[in-house]
Formats: sequence, C-alpha cells, structure tokens
Amino acid sequence: MAMTREGPDPIDVAVGARVRIRRRWLGFSQTQLATALGITFQQVQKYERGANRVSASMLVKIAAKLETTVAALVGEDGQAPVEAIIYAQLATPGATDLLAAFAKIDDGETRRALLTLTQGLLPTKKSRAAAA
Repeated sequence: MAMTREGPDPIDVAVGARVRIRRRWLGFSQTQLATALGITFQQVQKYERGANRVSASMLVKIAAKLETTVAALVGEDGQAPVEAIIYAQLATPGATDLLAAFAKIDDGETRRALLTLTQGLLPTKKSRAAAA
C-alpha cells in the first residue's frame, strides 16, 4: 500500500529555506540568483518554497553561486541542528532584515522595547477567537 502525502517534502522545504536565507544574507534577489543560474526567478521561488525539488547538479550550482557548500544547504555540514521551524521563520520575507537590524541595536533596553512592541502586534487568543 502506497502512502500518500500532500504538500512538499519537509526536506525540500528545509533545503529551500536554507537557500533563501543564504541568498538574502548575501543581498541577492531571486532574479539575480536565477540569472546567475540560467533559470527563471519563478524557478528559484519554487525551489525556496520546496514546491520543486532541487536536482543534485542544480544544488551544486546554487551552492557555488551562494558561496557555500552543498552540505550546508542540505543541513549536513556538521553544524548544530536547527529545527525546521526556525528555517521557515527566517525564510519569511523581511525576517532576516529584521534580525540583522535588531542585532545592530546596541542598547539592551531598546531591544527589549522593540521585542515588546513586536509581541504586542501579535493577535491575542481573544481576537483570534472573534475572527473565527
């Protein structure tokens, strides 16, 4: 009996998230990476979402363009394992920019105030229940 599953494979999603994080860290747009790889930016989007699997040859090309290793992109580089949810959160548009800006704030009190402000913007249980 074959197992059926909907959605992309979690491994493909994790690889895609690592590609996106590395690309954003280097300041490349999806179009810039796509051009360097000879593919469309839509294909880069699909890779980053995990909607399309990255072939071994393309993974080698992506790693070279992103100045990293295939092992780093697949999570086998000997680094401490990071949960897939962290990669998914960092892959959220603006997340790495926010993190980089936050890290540049020297004053601990200002960082705490920004964190409090951000947490205050989250929907509460009461507002989520009212929306349902």
